Amino acid sequence: MARGITESDVHTAADELVASGERPTVERIRGHLGTGSPNTVTRWLETWWKNLGTRLQPERPDLKDAPAVLAELAGQWWALASKHARESVLEEVADARRSLAAEYDELRVQQQNFADEATELQTTVSASSQSERVALTQVAELRQLVDQLQSQLAASVQQRSKTELRLEQMEVARQALDARLHELQELARSERESLIEHARSVEDRALREIDQIRQDAKDLKAKLASSEKLHLATEKSLTAALKAAQKAAADGSKEADKQRARSDVLEEQLTKMPAAIEAALRRKRKPAISREKKPKR
Repeated sequence: MARGITESDVHTAADELVASGERPTVERIRGHLGTGSPNTVTRWLETWWKNLGTRLQPERPDLKDAPAVLAELAGQWWALASKHARESVLEEVADARRSLAAEYDELRVQQQNFADEATELQTTVSASSQSERVALTQVAELRQLVDQLQSQLAASVQQRSKTELRLEQMEVARQALDARLHELQELARSERESLIEHARSVEDRALREIDQIRQDAKDLKAKLASSEKLHLATEKSLTAALKAAQKAAADGSKEADKQRARSDVLEEQLTKMPAAIEAALRRKRKPAISREKKPKR
């Protein structure tokens, strides 16, 4: 409380409340005074109720000079009035005490509730403090984690930049290799076409030679047949001519065999010609592939 209250303060406040038509209670007196603890107000209010009967009892009138009968009646009236006044005051005091007891019990319940709430609040404050410490620790850990993640992000960005630069360089190199590969492919295609054309010309020349040899052999066979006919016709008359013709026929047969062997050789060469052409193409390709691999080294 802001300041201490006295018994006089409580009694005066109770009198003022009674004068205004209100029953004096602990809460009304505290509200009227604007201060005071419930225990102090209760203690001084009890003394106010104890003295209330004496304060309300009127002074006994002086009946020294009154007649005896009147004095006796006045005494009886006074005793009756005093009795009623005491009973009324005692009843009011009892009511006030019951009211005070109820208010006191209510105050005790309120105090206990306040104590329980204070204990609960203290527990809540302790838990909040612990939670705050835990939260601060977690915040510090999170900040440290954020710093680490930021460092990792910066390193990742730097690594990504290096990787992108390397990819760009590799792309330039790949384009250069593609251009070189295209150039080599064009060169190989040109050389392959040249080899094919050369092989075709060789094949055509060989075929022409074979045809010529076959025609020569046919002519020789025709000549041989003619010579044989002539030999048969003149066998009887031309013995010497027959021998010469036979000798010429033998020579022609040998020549025919030679031409036949040459024709067989040419046919065998013609058969092997595609394999030779393919081997020549492979020999041509090997230098081209070697030249293609040189830029990669």
